[in-house]
Amino acid sequence: MSRPTLRRLARNPLYWLLILAPAAGILSGAAASPTAILAAAALAMIPMAGLIGEGTESLAAYTGPRIGGLLNATLGNAAELIICIAAIRAGLLELVKASITGSILGNLLLVLGISMLAGCIRNGDMSFDRRKAASDSILLLLAVIALTVPSLFVQGSQGIEDAMAVEYLSLGVAGLMLVIYLLGLVNVFHGQTDPLTRSSAEAVVHDPGWSLRGALVVLGLATAGVVWLSEILVAQVEAVVAAWGVSEFFLGVILVPLIGNAAEHMVAVSVALKKQMSLSMEIAVGSSLQIALFVVPFLVFASLVIGNPLTLVFNPFELIALVGAGIIATLVALDGEANWLEGAVLVTLYLILALAFFFLP
Repeated sequence: MSRPTLRRLARNPLYWLLILAPAAGILSGAAASPTAILAAAALAMIPMAGLIGEGTESLAAYTGPRIGGLLNATLGNAAELIICIAAIRAGLLELVKASITGSILGNLLLVLGISMLAGCIRNGDMSFDRRKAASDSILLLLAVIALTVPSLFVQGSQGIEDAMAVEYLSLGVAGLMLVIYLLGLVNVFHGQTDPLTRSSAEAVVHDPGWSLRGALVVLGLATAGVVWLSEILVAQVEAVVAAWGVSEFFLGVILVPLIGNAAEHMVAVSVALKKQMSLSMEIAVGSSLQIALFVVPFLVFASLVIGNPLTLVFNPFELIALVGAGIIATLVALDGEANWLEGAVLVTLYLILALAFFFLP
């Protein structure tokens, strides 16, 4: 990596957290407090996720917009994907399902809410591309409803308890969602814009200017770092749950999404502050679509290979929160206007749900 690149990273306070990566390894080797180990690993993973994003965008600059869109689509949630795979290997399936819920809620309520609140306080009421935002939100709502089908199947009035049927249904839903995702990528290669890539939005925000070799090195090292830190973090979950009296579900719905998507969240807010609300909306909704249509199916099929099958059965409170967030995002997108009060309402709703998740057993 070149010296200009290192100096540029050093000027960004986010990357100062990288010092916590070796600290997490030292604390883990010394059998320190599980809370301290988990906190160090979690904080160190935030800049690692940011480096994966920047490395992907730099690499995309050398491949052209279409291949670049594919790279952004497949690697945009790499950090969260790696954490979830580590959790599946450890048998923490509730943590994984909670992280899926938390990612969608975080993007649609917290990120979009803060973007509207901060952007409109600074710039006044802002407009955005109503047609595209509404189209993306409706697709998201359909994806969220698809996620609820296995849960409704299990919770139906007949009390179905066939575990194999639930597993096959989850696989079928995951497979069909992946088909929709692949069709969206085919649409991109035919020269059409698509919510699954978001490359145009991110290209406006980032201009890393790394060499091809530098981008590959950054991407490789950051991915390896996330894999290593994920193993450290997941190993501490059960001990932290016992020590603090919080549920595994709460850690999954709040902690994992914030770690994996922190850098992207900051991008969404920063473009809103620059009066680019359409881009902010695209990032928030597009990230949720990637979670629903790519990350979820990938995890379902990966869990079979790992040997801990993941079914798409969520608890009733998760279902209400997911469908509610999808409906609210669609309603917000319909008028094409953003104001600070709408943002405050979205953030408040997220905090209410987070409070409820904290007390949920």
